Amino acid sequence: MSHSRRISTIVGVAALLLTATACSGLGRSTAGMLSFRGHDSPAELSYSNTLVRGCHKIAIPQGATHVENNTLVDIVLYRTEDCAKADRADGTYVATTLTNVTAPASLSWRSFRVIH
Repeated sequence: MSHSRRISTIVGVAALLLTATACSGLGRSTAGMLSFRGHDSPAELSYSNTLVRGCHKIAIPQGATHVENNTLVDIVLYRTEDCAKADRADGTYVATTLTNVTAPASLSWRSFRVIH
């Protein structure tokens, strides 16, 4: 292999790696639907194509007590509006295509973060 061909190969591989790394976190979103419902409420709030980065506030005034994760990613639910740990609790993990319901005496969920 000639010297110029080897350099061209190295430069090409480096360019591909940089492109893949630079674009990997930009604009990615969940595929599927997240559904939330408050305690004894018939109304349901759904999120689709949620960005995988950051903390997302659940827009139900009293918080959510029921969740259905019909996405291809896992989520963590928090009892605070800013995805902060409360009372030494790390949050509630809900795997993809599963549901979860809070206990009647517990606080409702106020925010969530996507695991990616």
